[in-house]
Amino acid sequence: MQVIIGQAAVQRCNATVDFLEEWEPFNPPTVNNGDLHDHFVNIAVNMLGIDKVGVLTPSMGAEDFSFYQEVIPGYFFSIGVQNASHKPSEALLHSPYLKINEEGLPYGAALHASLAASYLLKHQQDIGAGGIGALAAGCKGK
Repeated sequence: MQVIIGQAAVQRCNATVDFLEEWEPFNPPTVNNGDLHDHFVNIAVNMLGIDKVGVLTPSMGAEDFSFYQEVIPGYFFSIGVQNASHKPSEALLHSPYLKINEEGLPYGAALHASLAASYLLKHQQDIGAGGIGALAAGCKGK
């Protein structure tokens, strides 16, 4: 806490630290929106093939993404890549020792881009007069 306040002072700013002790420190559950699930499955299956799209077993792990889902509908998914020539990493997801199979990155980027572009095309009438730029700036559609 002293470090944060001190660093802010160096920049001629003020900082406060609130550990939210009176607030429950638990993340809400991450619950995917059903319509967005259908959208994801449609795009992912068409792009990758039905044999490459699966459903994860529900987990009791916490995810910060759930706070967004309290405000707007959301869809959280994982991209996994198997490669027989790579030994699976034993490090956890947020570990600096995690090793990923980078051959999957173009697939993940293409899937994200396809999901966003197809969603915007499908729902452009919901965006209103502000256009896609307004949606990107934080305006909500339906």
